[in-house]
Amino acid sequence: MPDYRRLWFASQVSNLGTLIQAVGAGWLMTSLTTSETMVALVQASNSLPIMVLSLVAGALADSFDRRRILIAAQMLMLAMSVALAVAAMLGVLTPWALLTFTFLIGSGTALYNPAWQASLGDIVPRESLPSAVSLNSMSFNLARSVGPAIGGFLVALAGPPAAFAVNATSYLPNLWALFRWQRPPSRARLPREPLGQALGAGARYMAMSPNLVRVMLRAALFGFSAIAALALLPLVAREFLQGTAMTYGLLLGFFGIGAICGVAANARLRARLVNEHVVALAFAALAVGLIGLGLSRHVLTSGLALMVGGAGWVLALSLFNVSVQLSTPRWVVGRALSFYQMAAFGGMSLGSWCWGWVAEAAGLQQALVIAAGLLLAGALLGRWLPVPEFSSLDLAPLGMFNEPELRLDLRGRSGPIMILIDYRIAPEDTDNFLAVMQVRRRIRIRDGARQWTLLRDLEQPDIWTETYHVPTWADYIRHNERRTKADLEVYEALMALHRGPGRPRVHRMIERQTVPLHDDLGPKPPPADLH
Repeated sequence: MPDYRRLWFASQVSNLGTLIQAVGAGWLMTSLTTSETMVALVQASNSLPIMVLSLVAGALADSFDRRRILIAAQMLMLAMSVALAVAAMLGVLTPWALLTFTFLIGSGTALYNPAWQASLGDIVPRESLPSAVSLNSMSFNLARSVGPAIGGFLVALAGPPAAFAVNATSYLPNLWALFRWQRPPSRARLPREPLGQALGAGARYMAMSPNLVRVMLRAALFGFSAIAALALLPLVAREFLQGTAMTYGLLLGFFGIGAICGVAANARLRARLVNEHVVALAFAALAVGLIGLGLSRHVLTSGLALMVGGAGWVLALSLFNVSVQLSTPRWVVGRALSFYQMAAFGGMSLGSWCWGWVAEAAGLQQALVIAAGLLLAGALLGRWLPVPEFSSLDLAPLGMFNEPELRLDLRGRSGPIMILIDYRIAPEDTDNFLAVMQVRRRIRIRDGARQWTLLRDLEQPDIWTETYHVPTWADYIRHNERRTKADLEVYEALMALHRGPGRPRVHRMIERQTVPLHDDLGPKPPPADLH
């Protein structure tokens, strides 16, 4: 997989630059203001765009060429990083200007991440996906183990502008690798979904996937509580350790080393423990790290606490990521990842602000201890909202749908379309049929059906009719092409219950509104017989 290797090494350089820039921004803010809230908002300004823009970025990743999206995102981050370096060199940065630049760079990250994560399934086979996600985590945390220390040394030697300039150059290898990547062009037979419709389809898929909803909720809680370690770390370095930018970079390096240890242990832990136990262990590890950070007044013990926390950080986030990817078919994977990132980074954005406010109001140590308590509560929450095991379902397209031959001249935008499917069910099979149709309803709505209903004939009680609407004929075809091989079991169960004759009868109707032909100013016809 030469494309993956090339992109992985290029992203390693980019990650290194990102972390050097983060040290420069975090430390520069401590010199621009004494407000703990403003210092913590540096982390929020990086993660807030991911929460705000992820849904749109995910829809774009599923609808457009992902390679072009990745290139556009890298170009945006390059331009903003150059502008930040120039502004810092000229000495015109204010606290809010610094937050604005970091927000814009974070916007590029928000555009980049769903397309990059969704592209893994295009580059590596499904069975290699967990390893690829872990390698991506290792890439970032390898950079985290040395990047912050380099950033701290660079800031101490030449100031924050040098860190910003290094970050700007770090995007060039990634751009080169992306231009080299020859992604096979996708030939879509159907017109592209409008953005609003694509977002609605992603939201429906998430709402109709209970396992994914649980992952999102746990990721949001984890992000909200865990971000206290990174958001408050500049204050820990300055107030608890009386350190410099080098101290801050060194502490981030310890966090990165712990994260690498977490990646190394990831496969072994997953082989021995169920996913929920791995997540609970990750929550607890970060709680221990935060408590240690709040109690320590020495660089070495603070670093050891951060190593424990870093291991928990990567264990949780990589498991959440893999769970989403393996539970989602390719047509919606970008949007599913964007929902996950919105949950996790939204929690981080809110948490960054909250923990800065708590530190300012109640003290730095108290903020760290309270965050640790929330993490322990999050570990216990798994008793009621457990993270599911990795899906073994085959989510490849089923490929059994053949577009019917029509005697009306329809276009893709023709509609609305109403579908009716008649089943003949023996009375003794009614309970089984209703149970299967409950699953069928979830699948239908998940894949785009609207106004789903199930009707029973009053004169022939063994006749049941499933009905639903789609906006256009193109949406009807798209709805059927989204069916996966994992859905075949439900279809076969229905066929086993159907008593014939022949297969269930499908009626495909196009709705037409009629207008009375009488003159509205003349006499009205008598009312119709309602009986």
